[in-house]
Amino acid sequence: MRRLKTHVAASAVEKVDGILLDLGVSSNQLDVAERGFSFGKPGPLDMRMDNTSGETAAEWLNRASESEIATVLKDYGEERHARRIARAIVAERAGKPLQTTQDLAQLVAKVSPSHDPNKHPATRVFQAVRIQVNQELKDIDGCLAATPDLLEIGGRLVVISFHSLEDRLAKRFIKRQEKNDPYPSKFPIFDHQIQRPVRSLGKWRAESLELAMNPRARSAVMRAMEKIA
Repeated sequence: MRRLKTHVAASAVEKVDGILLDLGVSSNQLDVAERGFSFGKPGPLDMRMDNTSGETAAEWLNRASESEIATVLKDYGEERHARRIARAIVAERAGKPLQTTQDLAQLVAKVSPSHDPNKHPATRVFQAVRIQVNQELKDIDGCLAATPDLLEIGGRLVVISFHSLEDRLAKRFIKRQEKNDPYPSKFPIFDHQIQRPVRSLGKWRAESLELAMNPRARSAVMRAMEKIA
């Protein structure tokens, strides 16, 4: 995503009619144990989207401070027990470094005082660590910011997100673009005098038929906007 402008330029066009952003980790990545994204499959604690470069999840978890881990789990995973889990990770790695997905998943399950019976207790932790390792939210922000200049008039941006942090970024971005209000809050200008460069087309969730065929779509939210000026 961080190379969106470069990809468009490489296609020998200046602008495009549509951009579809399918955010987050893919099913193909989740299903390959060696990628380390899934707590349900034993594998190395990697989680890198590009597994040829950068710091792995294991390397980050084994070096980060307790407060840093707690902040990431709280901010990126919205984990209620972030401090307790961070404390357990630091204590565990003092004896043996975390190396596999099972190391992390079992540790989180052991120290989590309560959790949704329909959701593994490590779900939010894995999400948070993955976002941290790949700097996903920063990439999404940068990618979204590039889209208005790349769209033709009438072109559309469609964003599919799979958790609230991603959806919040898309929602706020579209709202800012639609408002296009650079003036101070008390500046004497009427709403109809502000040119709207884009318009929101709405928000959708998967319906029952799609969910029956693809249960992973249950958390998906799709938002769209159209460039009009």
